[in-house]
Amino acid sequence: MTTISDILVIGGGIAGVSAAAEMAADATVNVLESEDVIGYHASGRSAAIFLRNYGNNTLRALNAAAEPVLKEPEGISDSSLLSPRGELMIATEAELNALEAYLDGAEGMERISPDEAVQLVPILRREKIAAAAIERNAQDIDVDRMLQGYARLLRKRGGKIVTSAPARQISFNDTIWTVETPTGKFQAPILVNAAGAWADVIAEMAGVRQVGLVPMRRSAILLPAPDGYDITHWPLFVTASEQWYAKPEAGKLFVSPADEDPVAPHDAWPDDMVMAEGLDRYEQAVTVPVTRVEKIWAGLRSFVSDRSPVVGFAPGADGFFWLAGQGGYGMQTAPALAALSAELCLGKLHALTPKIIADLSPGRLFNFA
Repeated sequence: MTTISDILVIGGGIAGVSAAAEMAADATVNVLESEDVIGYHASGRSAAIFLRNYGNNTLRALNAAAEPVLKEPEGISDSSLLSPRGELMIATEAELNALEAYLDGAEGMERISPDEAVQLVPILRREKIAAAAIERNAQDIDVDRMLQGYARLLRKRGGKIVTSAPARQISFNDTIWTVETPTGKFQAPILVNAAGAWADVIAEMAGVRQVGLVPMRRSAILLPAPDGYDITHWPLFVTASEQWYAKPEAGKLFVSPADEDPVAPHDAWPDDMVMAEGLDRYEQAVTVPVTRVEKIWAGLRSFVSDRSPVVGFAPGADGFFWLAGQGGYGMQTAPALAALSAELCLGKLHALTPKIIADLSPGRLFNFA
């Protein structure tokens, strides 16, 4: 059986589902997900935080474009996907340059004293802090509500999500892309590659030049809340050079070693040594020792060389559209990249500037070859 649509999306994470939902307003769209549920890999393992100043200038522009949708997600949810959290950045003497680099061009960041930092997160070691700053408007993102909301919007607009449908073979003939899966064949003139860590694998299957995507493992640890402390309103707290970060999570403390180890695309699992080293760095900065770990897991953040996403039609491959390389910014940039992807695929006017679109285009990467 062959299923035909205007647009075919490979990847049922937040990138693919949100883009498909936007495209479905004006086109027939099918999404193919290799797992039996959507959002299984990176989307389901996100730290779930919106940081306006996170990333390079291109990403900061995407963050700004996405924020209004996250605050007022019309058609996606009845209420804001954001809730107050804040981000506290601390720096040792050795990290002062890293702090200044982060603050350069940042919006809404306020320098505070080390004493004020400890007032916000009482377990921090005062003697380790040389400087600090806070983004009070950093917000938690309700990841599941966002993903499921986009999925409902997609289906409401007539789009379909097919799970347990990994691409086995991809071919292009006479303006039509064909993807063969265990559940059947799917065809469309536009093929959107939103396969996350597997995006370069999909490109190779399709005979399209790869973009040099590097999946990197990011690990996470769930600790019990420190005894005697109400952590409910603590901000996310992070070192300026991102040696580790931590945030309250459903009454527990989520800690990450902030690792970025290059790996092959796979169903990620944590490395014991990486976890131990990360917890040691964290313990050196706080007054409460780690006595029990409740849960550990890992996900993959995928980057290209300049660490900006890759969004646009592939040079020399008619109808092959890249939506990949979101790194650790996928959740907070999804609304902006979904809208842009729909605009580019459907030939609409672009809400983002020509410079941002050029900075996202896959063609930029090949200019360095």
